[in-house]
Amino acid sequence: VQLEESGGGSVATGSSLKLSCANSRGAFDGYAVGWFRQFPGKEREIISAISYSGITLHTIESLQGRFYISRDNAKNTVYLQMNNLKPADTAVYYCAAEAYKGPITPTTIKFFNAAYWGQGTQVTVSS
Repeated sequence: VQLEESGGGSVATGSSLKLSCANSRGAFDGYAVGWFRQFPGKEREIISAISYSGITLHTIESLQGRFYISRDNAKNTVYLQMNNLKPADTAVYYCAAEAYKGPITPTTIKFFNAAYWGQGTQVTVSS
């Protein structure tokens, strides 16, 4: 597995961005995938995750209604749609993969154990 994020950038408040996380080495349908973000000087935090099948997913409560995770296993890609962006969303966003075939729930997301990481993509939201 080798993950590559894309889609970050600098946008104005209220804009949308769609991040992509692709496995450049092929299929990763046996992996759950999570999106994390990291603010300057802070630890990385998980914000959303999706199961290997795409059937179960969870986004942290504070971002529900604005951020949506999805995956297309035929394209070996997981997405994070981010709407109505705010300056507080400015961070580096990372995707990660875990060889886990269980469900993604509000509980299991807390124990996401990333085995592979992407390089990160910067998202900057100006006021």
